Amino acid sequence: MPPFFVSGVRVLFGVRVKCQSEFTLALYSDPVNERWHFTLTPLGLRMTEGLNRRSLLKFGVAATTGAGISSARAASDPQTLPTVNYVTLGRTGVRISDISFGASQLRSGGEHLVDHAFERGINYFDTADSYTGGVSESVIGRALQGKRDKVVIATKTRSGSRTSASTIMQSLESSLTSLKTEYVDIFFNHAVNDLDRLRNPEWLEFAEKAKKQGKIRFTGMSGHAGNLSECVDYAVDNDLFDVFLLSQNFGQDPAFYERFSRSFDLVAKLPDLPAAMARAKAKNIGIIGMKVLRGAKLNDMRPFEKDGNTYAQAAFKWTLSTDYIDAAIVSMKSVERIDEFLATARSRLVTKSDFELLEQYARMTDLTYCRHACNDCEGACPMQVPIADVLRTRMYAVDYNNLDFAKAEYQQLGDGASACLSCDGQPCQDACTHGISISSYCGPTHSMLS
Repeated sequence: MPPFFVSGVRVLFGVRVKCQSEFTLALYSDPVNERWHFTLTPLGLRMTEGLNRRSLLKFGVAATTGAGISSARAASDPQTLPTVNYVTLGRTGVRISDISFGASQLRSGGEHLVDHAFERGINYFDTADSYTGGVSESVIGRALQGKRDKVVIATKTRSGSRTSASTIMQSLESSLTSLKTEYVDIFFNHAVNDLDRLRNPEWLEFAEKAKKQGKIRFTGMSGHAGNLSECVDYAVDNDLFDVFLLSQNFGQDPAFYERFSRSFDLVAKLPDLPAAMARAKAKNIGIIGMKVLRGAKLNDMRPFEKDGNTYAQAAFKWTLSTDYIDAAIVSMKSVERIDEFLATARSRLVTKSDFELLEQYARMTDLTYCRHACNDCEGACPMQVPIADVLRTRMYAVDYNNLDFAKAEYQQLGDGASACLSCDGQPCQDACTHGISISSYCGPTHSMLS
C-alpha cells in the first residue's frame, strides 16, 4: 500500500484490514521514550496505544505480514533508486521534482549548477526578476536553452496594491527575455504579506491577458513574512492562484515539538499557516515549500551527523512527509550540496536519527531564528518597524552568508529598522513569544545592511 500519514508525518509501515468496516492500522516510533505507537482508525475515529520494543517484536510480525513494509534499510542502495521523485503540483497537473532548484543565490558562471541539477533529474527551476540583480534569470535562461520542453520554469515579480497591469506585463516580458523563453510555467506575485496587494484588480487583468497570449500557464503567490496566513486564506477564498510558494519547515510544525514533549498519540492542533495550507490543498492548489532548512546552518550540524545522514536530508524528509506540501525548493550553491539534498530520495521515512538531528538544530537556533509567518511581534514597535522582515534579512546575511542578497531584500523595507538605533528596546522586549531578543538584532541588522 502507498505511504500514509499520522498527524502529518509519514508512518514507518502500515496495513489496512477489513472487518465489517474498514480500519487503518499504522505503526510509528516515539524517539524520546523509545516506544512504538499504533493507530487503529475505523471511520475516522483514532485510538492509540503505546508498545515498547519487546512488545513490538511480538506484535510486529503478524501486523506486517503482507503489508508492504517500507524501511530505510530497504532503500539504502542509491543504485536502485531514481535520482529524484516526481509529484503532481496540484490542479496544474504539472509533474515536478519534489526537491527542486531555488535560484535566489545563482550568480554569473553558475550554469554548471543548473546543468548538474538537470542531469540529476531536477526539472523545476525557481527564480525571480530581483534575484542577484537579474543575473539569476539570465543564468537559468542560458543553461536551459534547448531543454525548454523538459523543464518547468517559474519566476516572480512584486506586484503592489497600485501596480498597473501594464507594469506587471512589462516585468513579465523582461523576465521572458532574460530567460530566453516565450513563456513561463508559473508566474508568482512575489513576497506577498499584505492583503491590499491581493485586492488589486490589476493583477487579475494582467493574468487573464498573459494567459491568453500564451506567456504564462499558471499564476502563483509566494510569501514568507507576517500576515502570510491571512494572505493564503484570502487567496484561497477568492481562488486567485494555482500555486503557492510558502515558507515551511519543521520548526513551524507543532507536530515536531510534540514529538519531544510527550507521546505522539493525539493529532496536533494546527497553527494558522498549516491550517491555511490544508484549506488550499482541499481545493487542489499546488503548494511548494521554501525555507525548509530553517536558516541553513549546515556546517554547524556536521559534527552531529553520522552514517551519511545529514541534517538537510532530515529537514527535507519532514517537509515532504507533511500532507500539504507537494514539493520543496532550496538554494543550490554547489554540486556537492545538490548531491546531498537529492540523497533524500533514498528514503522519505523520518527516522529516529532524523528526529535527533532536527532536535539538535532546533536547540541551537531557537533563540535566534525568526519563525516565518508567526508575526506575534506585529504592532509591538511604535515606530512600525517590520520586525519579522528585518530578522528575515538578517538570516540571509548571517545564516546564508549572502550579504548582497540580504542588502537587496533589506532595501525593499524602506526605513527598515533605522528607528531601532535610537530606541532603548523596551517596546519590543517581550514581543517575541519564542524568546528572541528582538532589540539585540534589529538595530545591528540596520547598521549591517543599510
